[in-house]
Amino acid sequence: MIQNLSGYTLPVFACASAIAALWHLQNKNHSDTVSLDLIEPKKTVTIPIQQVARIKQNTALAITVSVPGANLDLTRNTPIWAIVELKENNDNNEKEQIIIKGGEGIGKQIKNNNYPAIYSYANQLLKCNLKQYLNLGETIIVTIILPEGKKLAKRTSNEAFGIVEGLSLLGTSGISQPLSSPDQLESYQQELREKAKQSDTLVFCIGENGLNLAKQMGIKEQNSIKTANWLGALLVTAAREEIEDILLLGYHGKLIKLAGGIFHTHHHLADGRIETLITHGAKMGLETAILQQLLDCKTTEEGLQLLMKIDAENNYNWTARIYNSLAETIDKRSRNYVKNYIDFDVNIGSILFGRDRQIIMVSEAGKLLQNKLIV
Repeated sequence: MIQNLSGYTLPVFACASAIAALWHLQNKNHSDTVSLDLIEPKKTVTIPIQQVARIKQNTALAITVSVPGANLDLTRNTPIWAIVELKENNDNNEKEQIIIKGGEGIGKQIKNNNYPAIYSYANQLLKCNLKQYLNLGETIIVTIILPEGKKLAKRTSNEAFGIVEGLSLLGTSGISQPLSSPDQLESYQQELREKAKQSDTLVFCIGENGLNLAKQMGIKEQNSIKTANWLGALLVTAAREEIEDILLLGYHGKLIKLAGGIFHTHHHLADGRIETLITHGAKMGLETAILQQLLDCKTTEEGLQLLMKIDAENNYNWTARIYNSLAETIDKRSRNYVKNYIDFDVNIGSILFGRDRQIIMVSEAGKLLQNKLIV
């Protein structure tokens, strides 16, 4: 078992499986571990191999098991397979020496011709670690498989961001960051305190999508802080640092939780998103038949698309009315949350966007803060 509380990300285990399969084909290793360079950070780690076997003369399969450390991670103990096919003496007919494919359980990117959801860090990790074991003229085809990927993907927001039929091999580091651990909260709080020295106005960018959109909007880096799921704790920390203005910039399926009074937004701890959407639909007078359709939606993104479809077909404006109600409630409940812990008034506005990173709604306070931040 890996003795590392922080654990490792899925690409690390995929890479370890691929190395083990290649070594097996080359008769190089018969131990139950492999070592690999994480690249980011620059560190060599040892990963246990669960099983390895030759399935054809030039093809082998190896299996590792995900150990994400202290993180509340749904991939904990899930198997990661790598099938490696070795082609020798190919006279360099192949354009690339290492070809990486996504098999069963690896998500597909709808907006990228269903290309496997294997991102840059995973590709770099695999190629850098495997290349050293190949001779000139050898080519390998590496197929990564997550047997439980489709099932686990149903418990994520992947589909809302255009990833279907499985999980992604993403991340920018081999170290799994515990998104719900006290250490992780402390690191975000420290970053917030440093930013507070530069400005009394901050933009809470919820995840990478929020951070990327902030950059596209022209919001300065000194005002932006990427947050994870600790929104309540970070709002209170900002108030203690006498931050006067906070703009919440995030995916509607995440920020909607604040409208429901949920200020730790990790899906393992609380949900209530559809229920909150239905509540605001009822508040705006949405007819019972549509409320029932919303109740049948699996995600808030699906609910949003339903409302937009009804608006388009009937020339209604339910989407704007309901999301305006949500945005204003997010602002109000966020301000009240802070007041419960510290006697300091923070002006809070919000911007909600969809999976296409298009803005759905900006609260009244959000509009003023947006104008202040974007000169």
